Amino acid sequence: MFYRHRERHRTEHIGWLRAAVLGANDGIVSTASLVLGVAAADGTHSNVLVAGVAGLVAGAMSMAAGEYVSVHSQADTERADLEQERAELRADNEAEQNELPGI
Repeated sequence: MFYRHRERHRTEHIGWLRAAVLGANDGIVSTASLVLGVAAADGTHSNVLVAGVAGLVAGAMSMAAGEYVSVHSQADTERADLEQERAELRADNEAEQNELPGI
C-alpha cells in the first residue's frame, strides 16, 4: 500500500496575514495621524470625528484597491510563467524533464 506523506507548511499561506497586519498597522497610523493633525489645528469635536471617519473610509478603499491590483498582477505573472513552462516543454521536453531533479 502506497502512502504519500503530506507536509503542511504555514508559510505557503501566510501572505494574507502579513498583508492584514501591515494594512492594519498602516491604517491605524494614518488615521491616528490625521485625527491628531485636525485636533492640533483646533478642530471641533465633530471636525475630528468627520476627519477620522473619512480617513478610515479612504484608507479602506485604498487598501482594497491595492490588494485587488496586487492579487491580479500576481495571478497574471503566474499564468505567464506557466505558459512559458508549457512552451519550453513543447520545445524541448527532455531538457525540461532533466531540469526537474535540480529543482
